[in-house]
Amino acid sequence: MKLKHAFLIILVVLIIDQWSKIYIKTHFKLNDYVEVFSWFKILFIENEGAAWGTKIPGTYGKLALTLFRIVAVVGIGYWLTQSIKKQRPTILIISISLILAGALGNIIDSVFYGVIFDHSYGNVATLFSENPYGTLLHGKVVDMFYFPLIDTKLPEWLPFWGGKNFRFFEPVFNVADAAISIAVGLLLVFNKKAFPKENEATNK
Repeated sequence: MKLKHAFLIILVVLIIDQWSKIYIKTHFKLNDYVEVFSWFKILFIENEGAAWGTKIPGTYGKLALTLFRIVAVVGIGYWLTQSIKKQRPTILIISISLILAGALGNIIDSVFYGVIFDHSYGNVATLFSENPYGTLLHGKVVDMFYFPLIDTKLPEWLPFWGGKNFRFFEPVFNVADAAISIAVGLLLVFNKKAFPKENEATNK
């Protein structure tokens, strides 16, 4: 697989990811949602943490995470170019491309959104606002896909959790998160194809 093909994958994922985030930011107020199905909602939330809405405390924690993401992207980019140079399996290069695209998508939010959008609290945000909500490297990641596949109350007789509400799948995520998760899934399912030499060495 050639570098231009990997670049195309990354570009397509980034365009879809950023288009969906900008659309949500400029059409939804924070916590607004549209119910597509009972088990699928478009729900606008923002988070300052890692993937899948995971939160980390403090301003310096946010800065550290953003810087870590940038370093990680450099490492993933090197992994991708080396894999292409060494003609690694296509499934591996596709997976790395998806991981890199996902990481870049959320980095764009973290680095730039704080200086190009105003707040979404109680109003729809404005792109390229004169009153941005944050500073460079302190933007919030936009999430919108919510799949409460199971939303029920546990039976009273169940020890410890009886009578409590149970919801699956709880995290709200975005296209970038989905790209990373798909890549990890591909590597797990097609592990032998992605890492043939490593698997051959293990079997000897």
